[in-house]
Amino acid sequence: MRFVLNGREVDVKAHGMKRLLDVLRGECGLTGTKEGCGEGECGACTVLLDGQAVNACLVPFGQVRGHSVTTIEGLRGRHPLQRAFVTEGGTQCGVCTPGMIMAAAALPKGATREDVRVGLAGNICRCTGYEGIYRAVRKAHRARPTAHDSRPTAHGSRLTAQGSRPTAQGPSRRSTRPKSGLAARRQPPAASRKGSR
Repeated sequence: MRFVLNGREVDVKAHGMKRLLDVLRGECGLTGTKEGCGEGECGACTVLLDGQAVNACLVPFGQVRGHSVTTIEGLRGRHPLQRAFVTEGGTQCGVCTPGMIMAAAALPKGATREDVRVGLAGNICRCTGYEGIYRAVRKAHRARPTAHDSRPTAHGSRLTAQGSRPTAQGPSRRSTRPKSGLAARRQPPAASRKGSR
């Protein structure tokens, strides 16, 4: 199946119903994308699908045909978010870090602290108090590169169940939400959901 992976067109042979997470880690050898819960609740497996943050554990591989997928490896260690997570204390054990960085990469330039808090609400870190993560994202967004450098140029925002961008009035990280809410919020863009029912 042909799709764009980290800026390069690839043709990967795998069953269409295999999870994107497993294809990335197995067939593609990109182990930066982590599996946490396997249910779309923790955000550890967040990647960008056409610039939108999605949980790779919920996306059937067949849905990426003709689309663009960006993993943490696609940032090539040169993205301001990667540097800021180190300098601002946004990492500890590292399991959630790739997903946090990819979710943050989907946030719009100039995101406020509240935008960051809401935008990362689907990513769980069991080690930090989140303040270092928020600082890192805000710092990186102030130093964000232009579309002409090595960073992927397609940037969107995390999808809600209705497909719209979350607002500052969205749920807080500590609020209790129905399990289906987070999973539904992290579905691939509508164009890639055709025929998935």
